[in-house]
Amino acid sequence: MASYSRFEQARINQLLSSYSPQEPPRLSLDFGDYLSLIWRLDSCADRPKRANYYRACLMALAQALEIQDTALHKLIRSTPPGEIYTQITNLPYRSGSRLLDAQDRKAAIAKLIQIRDSICTLGASQQNWRVSYPGAGIMDVDLRERVFAVLFTAFQGQFSNFARLLLVGDIVLASLLVGYDVVSDISLHDLVLRFSYPDPESERAQSEYEADDPSKRILQS
Repeated sequence: MASYSRFEQARINQLLSSYSPQEPPRLSLDFGDYLSLIWRLDSCADRPKRANYYRACLMALAQALEIQDTALHKLIRSTPPGEIYTQITNLPYRSGSRLLDAQDRKAAIAKLIQIRDSICTLGASQQNWRVSYPGAGIMDVDLRERVFAVLFTAFQGQFSNFARLLLVGDIVLASLLVGYDVVSDISLHDLVLRFSYPDPESERAQSEYEADDPSKRILQS
């Protein structure tokens, strides 16, 4: 049971990771990673070069999972970053089949996507705390320690349980968005070699990812 829990936590950590060249996935990638990459792409509306990086990741993974011809992937190809998660809920009407329960499937997708978005948003916010956490400069030591206790003790413990919803929610989302369970997965090594996934070790991938990083722009100016 303990080993399974460690693997489960490793999966959650990967699903919440940046998938950047500096933080490449260590476990095999599956449909859950595909959804996380969509979320990352959607967050790059103001960073076109980083969006190109994530889009290339998605194109490669879609081919590997054999979902490149689905309505979901066509939506990703045609929708600009910042609008994808919003448009995903309309997929039941785009598929052109099973319209009888399309409204109910749309409602289910909307709720599951909302939960996933909340988890990813909270997970991404923690990545910004690696240097300093919110409230780190509060002069009142007792108050500062209470803020720390909430953010790092109480929050971390509860968030780990909340984030486990990704593991079960992604399975259901696969059925709702693609129409069947996507059970295949693929290693990063095979993705790079066989499907032209951006190689984390290549200078091209690294420069494209970092090109429109706000901190890099400040340093360059």
